[in-house]
Amino acid sequence: LPQDPMDFEWSYWIEWGRERILWLLAGHLLVSQVSRLLVEKYKPWCLMAYGMAACWLLLGIKGFAVILLHATISFAVAQFQLSLLTWMCSLILLSTLRIPAVEEAKRKWYDTENEYYLLLFTVSVRCLFCTSFSLEYCWHGPAQKSSHSFLWMLAYVFYYPMFHNGPLMNFDEFSKQMRRQEAFSLKTNLTILIVGVIRIFFWWCLAELMIHLMYIHALYSSAPPLEAASYWALGGLALAQVLFFYVKYLVLYGVPALLLQMDGLKPPALPCCVSLMHSFTKMWRSFDVGLHRFLVRYIYVPMGGSQSSLLGTLFSTALTFAFVSYWHGGQSYLWYWGALNWLGVIVENGVKRILSISLIQDLI
Repeated sequence: LPQDPMDFEWSYWIEWGRERILWLLAGHLLVSQVSRLLVEKYKPWCLMAYGMAACWLLLGIKGFAVILLHATISFAVAQFQLSLLTWMCSLILLSTLRIPAVEEAKRKWYDTENEYYLLLFTVSVRCLFCTSFSLEYCWHGPAQKSSHSFLWMLAYVFYYPMFHNGPLMNFDEFSKQMRRQEAFSLKTNLTILIVGVIRIFFWWCLAELMIHLMYIHALYSSAPPLEAASYWALGGLALAQVLFFYVKYLVLYGVPALLLQMDGLKPPALPCCVSLMHSFTKMWRSFDVGLHRFLVRYIYVPMGGSQSSLLGTLFSTALTFAFVSYWHGGQSYLWYWGALNWLGVIVENGVKRILSISLIQDLI
């Protein structure tokens, strides 16, 4: 049966995976296992060198230079140890991805649109990694600066399994785990690899079945079927859409998560099944765990979070969702999406506060 081509993200990453990325990830696995076996002490630098070479090969020297420039600027600004200045730098670097003249110049570097999009997606994710490193640098004292050197920043930014699409791991977690030296067992790692590959293959087959049998995205791209459908059918389509999104990210995050395990790191938990969720808050906490940790640590808590006044909580939550919308592209529909999610979280927390009042609990 013909494939539904309307889900751009799935088609895009599967095509790149088959062509080059899976082979480069296999190369990373080989370098990682050899370095763990022979030169455990130098593993971070071996993986950094491999990540830089893979970036150069896939994005070209100009794409490599852009990512290196972003990292260098972020590191230079972090020397002032001012969180606000670091955030301003990060937002300015992120905004350069949306300047039409810059976009056109970058498009001319590549023969195809897909290659340009790979650079765009990669730099967007790298911006989060640069922000994480820079803020951790600002928050740590002089005694800890040795573990926050520019070399460690490059090891973090160019770590290949998370390079193009995530998942996101904050720098403090990455550096602690990467510096930790553990006993290497080839047999244990081989077992992890075999079980992981079987699971990912199962999820990939399930996603391909949905793409070839259900045509969820094709239905969504055409108004007449939606107008003719009953409310029950529309509800079923909406559920099918989010279930496919869940299975898709089991694959897209499952592959790098498996490689992180092989490297001796603990990856962020994979997405929780959307059918088990009944709240906006749980969805944000357990779907993209790495992104959630980033938002909480670097935006929500520093702005006051749940420990501040009601208005402070509303503001810090709004700022968090505003950043998510802007980072995803900043189009108008993303602002609506962010605002509706913010409203859902606020309503849920408001109802929880009301239900926690002793009088209301007695009535219940």
